[in-house]
Amino acid sequence: MTEVIFPPLMSGLAVTGGEDPFHTACLQAAVGCDAGLVVHNLSPDCLSAAIVFAPEVALRDAMAMLPVCGVGFQNALGALAPPEVAVHLEWGGDLRINGAKCGHMRVAASTKNPDEMPDWLVVGLSLPLWPKDDETGHSPDDTALYAEGCADVEAPRLLESWARHTLNWIARWSEEGVKPVHGEWRGLVHGMGEEATQKGQTGSFLGVDERFGMLLRQGDDTTLIPLTTLLEDL
Repeated sequence: MTEVIFPPLMSGLAVTGGEDPFHTACLQAAVGCDAGLVVHNLSPDCLSAAIVFAPEVALRDAMAMLPVCGVGFQNALGALAPPEVAVHLEWGGDLRINGAKCGHMRVAASTKNPDEMPDWLVVGLSLPLWPKDDETGHSPDDTALYAEGCADVEAPRLLESWARHTLNWIARWSEEGVKPVHGEWRGLVHGMGEEATQKGQTGSFLGVDERFGMLLRQGDDTTLIPLTTLLEDL
């Protein structure tokens, strides 16, 4: 197995087979592992990983780690892929490469109470490296990394780069607040100004509030969908 080297303040835990790094990271966090643990599973056809956080703010603010990790991923792939490869982020966690869906991010925490400081929060990444089917035309809106001109991007190096760039953005968030993350993320978000459906509600995706909550315009009404609604049940 190729060694993966993580930056200071982060450590790695490799899992194999069908083990899901996201669920393993949540279990590790629940029993009290150190923040910065990166659980990862590098199979021949998929890169899966999850980062454990120990927030010192209320959950409503700690949820910024989802867009932080998304921006970190875009920066990481942007540093390794050919310059013509475009990476965008969907509000709900899906990733897009050259316009097509390519993997997703997910999030869980020790609580779903927005006002409570969570004991831990985990952000997971799943990225297909190869298409599931040779007949990619069957799912034109879905793609895989190596089908988009990124065959030279090695999964271990991408994982290292994601960890590094995410750590850099965490530092900026800690020192400068949410504004720089907000600015970077807005330039990467997919579908702003278009019709979107989220949590059973459909409307025009106007943008996000200061905590990355989705603003949906439905006629004369604007609905706010908090980022905390993306938290998964464990």
